[in-house]
Amino acid sequence: MHSYDEPVYLISVVANMLKIHPQTLRQYERDGLIEPARTQGRMRLYSQRDIDRMKMILRLTRDMGVNLAGVDVILRLKEQMEKMEQEIEYLKEELSKVNRHGVVPSGKAVVKKSHYDLVIFEGE
Repeated sequence: MHSYDEPVYLISVVANMLKIHPQTLRQYERDGLIEPARTQGRMRLYSQRDIDRMKMILRLTRDMGVNLAGVDVILRLKEQMEKMEQEIEYLKEELSKVNRHGVVPSGKAVVKKSHYDLVIFEGE
């Protein structure tokens, strides 16, 4: 069994799996939507992750009518969200460490000083 990220599938196999023309895969690569690995002989190899990404691209274009520029924006936003989710998980772990020890280490403490003016108007 291959890992999720291991590039093992040839372009003809992937095109057949997804029921698309190999030229479509080449177009997605030219547009920067996918980036298959290359052998030393420059043959494209796709991983299961690449195939799942292409399935999402096809779902967006075929089922939802999104053009390739829109797909690019959606995929970039999805990647940003995934990075943010990882950061949130990291911060949750750090917070749980703080909660266990009851003290925030001075090297990790964030202190913000700000001044706010409060103005209260009396109604008539």
